[in-house]
This record gives sequence, structure tokens and C-alpha cells, in this order.
Amino acid sequence: MKKLLIPVVTIIFTFLSPLTIAGDVITKRNIGMDLARDLANEAISVCRKDGYNVSAVVVDRYGILRAALRDDTATRFTLQIAEEKANAVVLAGIPSGQFRDNRGDIRPELNHIDDIIMMQGGLPINAGGSRIGAIGVSGAPGGEKDEICAAKALDKMLERLEFAE
Repeated sequence: MKKLLIPVVTIIFTFLSPLTIAGDVITKRNIGMDLARDLANEAISVCRKDGYNVSAVVVDRYGILRAALRDDTATRFTLQIAEEKANAVVLAGIPSGQFRDNRGDIRPELNHIDDIIMMQGGLPINAGGSRIGAIGVSGAPGGEKDEICAAKALDKMLERLEFAE
């Protein structure tokens, strides 16, 4: 039994040791569900006041969906476009419209990446000096109007973002 146990234990430690070595602790700030939901809701409310029916999507720093809201009469496609705008922000680290303008040389190619669209209307979400996610808005007549709704939502939540722990 001892003869069998030693090789088995050796094999187990051989395979597990890289995992323990790679187990360095990484701490990253990320957006919570409550803030994500409130930002999406506020963006829709702002656009609604201006007469636009939109969807707003918030993704975390890794592009994982945290909140997605569609106004009552916004088309279903606005959800997809809003998320793809937010994902463009995660990819570039800058507003989606700025990314679009900066990379006109490869914009057609970037539009063929799954879950990314090169349109204005996505903004980064920063808290305490860290990018914690992105918001995308879609459905207003023009990306500049979508971006204004996202910016106003961020402004409304500024205190929560500045003092986030």
C-alpha cells in the first residue's frame, strides 16, 4: 500500500503545485449590482424626459453584464447595441465614440468582433480612481444623445462613485 501511495501523492502534488504557485492574490475593484441597476435606470429616466425610448446596459470591468434595462417601448435591439457599446469601452478604456473616432483605420474590422460595436453612446464608469465598468445607452436618435443620457446618469451618481469603497 505504501508503495502505491507515494507515487499517487507525488503525482497529485506535481499537478497541484503550479496552481498554488499561480495563486497570487489579485484584488480589483468592480461595480456592484445596486449601482449598476441605478445607473441603468437613471440613464433611461434621463432619456425618457427628453422623449427618447432607450435601453441602458452596465457591464463590469471585465465586460460581464451587471444590469440591463429596456424602456417600455424601446426595441429589443437597443439592448444588444447598448451592451456592445459598453463592451467597446471595456476594450478601449475610453468612451466608445472616442474609440470609434481614434480607430477609423480599423473600425470596419472592429465591428466584426463579437459583442463589440463601434458607435457613440458608451462611457467608462470610474470609482475612486479605478475603472469599475462601463455603461452603454442605445435608442435615442443619434449616439451623441445616447452618450448625453449616460453622462447625466453618471453625474447623478457622482457622489456614490467618488466615495465608493
